[in-house]
Amino acid sequence: MRFDPDEIKDKANEDFDSTWNAGKEFVKKTGLNEQYPHMSIKYGKPHPIYETISRLREAYLRMGFEEMMNPLIVDEREVHKQFGHEALAVLDRCYYLAGLPRPNVGISDESIDAINTILGDIGEEGIETIRKILHSYKKGDIEGDDLIPEISAAINVSDSLVVEMIDQVFPEFKELVPQSTRRTLRSHMTSGWFISLASLMERANPPFNLFSIDRCFRREQEEDAARLMTYYSASCVIMDEDVTVDHGKAVAQSLLSQFGFEKFMFRPDDKRSKYYVPDTQIEVFAYHPKLVGSKTKYSDGWVEIATFGIYSPTALAEYGISCPVMNLGLGVERLAMILYNATDIRSLIYPQIAQYSEWNMSDDELAKMIYVEDVPETTEGRDIAEAIVAVCEEHGSTPSPCEFTAWEGEISGKNVKVSVIEPEEETKLCGPAVFNEVVAYNNDILGIPDNKKWKKALENHSARTNVRFLDSFAAKAASDIEQAIANGENEVETRVRIVKVPSEINIRLEPLASRFITSKKQKIDIRGPVFTTVRATIE
Repeated sequence: MRFDPDEIKDKANEDFDSTWNAGKEFVKKTGLNEQYPHMSIKYGKPHPIYETISRLREAYLRMGFEEMMNPLIVDEREVHKQFGHEALAVLDRCYYLAGLPRPNVGISDESIDAINTILGDIGEEGIETIRKILHSYKKGDIEGDDLIPEISAAINVSDSLVVEMIDQVFPEFKELVPQSTRRTLRSHMTSGWFISLASLMERANPPFNLFSIDRCFRREQEEDAARLMTYYSASCVIMDEDVTVDHGKAVAQSLLSQFGFEKFMFRPDDKRSKYYVPDTQIEVFAYHPKLVGSKTKYSDGWVEIATFGIYSPTALAEYGISCPVMNLGLGVERLAMILYNATDIRSLIYPQIAQYSEWNMSDDELAKMIYVEDVPETTEGRDIAEAIVAVCEEHGSTPSPCEFTAWEGEISGKNVKVSVIEPEEETKLCGPAVFNEVVAYNNDILGIPDNKKWKKALENHSARTNVRFLDSFAAKAASDIEQAIANGENEVETRVRIVKVPSEINIRLEPLASRFITSKKQKIDIRGPVFTTVRATIE
């Protein structure tokens, strides 16, 4: 809240202590449903895969590599050139691209009648215009997404009617079947490197240190915890006359050391791909202390993380490349699984899809989903709620029967008196659970007292709602008084006895929180003896 600095200085000079204490008057009071933890600063969270890609890019750049984008769509002829006798096996894992053919659409007399029925009488000129546009579409002069707007503009008819005309009059469009091409989505980053390096050699001289991190596609029979049909490859090449296997080892260590890997083993790869020089295809095993004792197959700390090799001259010669090339590649998802301690690649990539991932919610997230149901809307109502709380805090242990005035004043021209009472004998103004606070703890929603038993639950302030049974009850009582005044009532009483469910103490949970707790078989335990009554007289 704003204040007058000059006025504050003058008052401070006269009575500093009183002016200092009055400073709290300028601090806005937040409502029960607006205070922390409901009040929070939102921030975005990066996806684990893209975060890993970002870190890999930075690591390669620090090592002096230049970033490239390689062709994603590769003609099958390139695969034969690169993989030789292995090409058929590689192509078996590739996705071929297909497209819909352009139909040869004729307009018969029956079609003309149907067109005129749908569009209205557009005359012979309109029919001829449609015929020409369909012919241009067949030749490829007009793209598919432009067909409807072209016809609509040419004959001055609405898009929706043209869509209906195409649907009803020309069944040829519905009967189209995709036709495969010879182009594939790359299954290995190698497919793109050969094309890029061949072109680069025409314009520059090696050595080249290049990297690319991008998608590859592999036609798996099915996806599982370790395999997906599309993945990210973090691949690099070094083109140099003197390149050796040792370059691959050095790059592997330099790259992976930046992610916490400490020790390395290099083993010949049994696959012996023909696009690599014999005995240069090497698997990289690296040790990561974070994996030791983990619930993964890498519990000994060692993991196969990358593969490298020297491209075979027989493959390079197909592209007119005369300089040796070392290629190293690793799967981004495998690295991310290690960094994020994931056991199922699907849950790491698609955490939003229920079938792939377990539903987890932190206690502070749950706390943000707990609200006070009825709250006062006026300044006087909020003052009444605060006054009720103050009386109960001061006199809650007073033996009954007893009555304490909490608030008196005028609201909407009515004189209002609010009292906290307990008419029964041999009890107290407030029951023992009145100061219990609603918290989220270990995915349970609890109403608990501030004592040693619940120290662990209460030390996490981000999972505390800062709402006691007393606070929510006082808010309900003040809201009832506001409503009674609006309805012209003379008296209203709000009473709570033994609380068994959240609604009985004016607490509401978002349905999402209730579903989560039910699905996890957690509990909502908000109960206890409150035994407090507020009565208001309105004159």
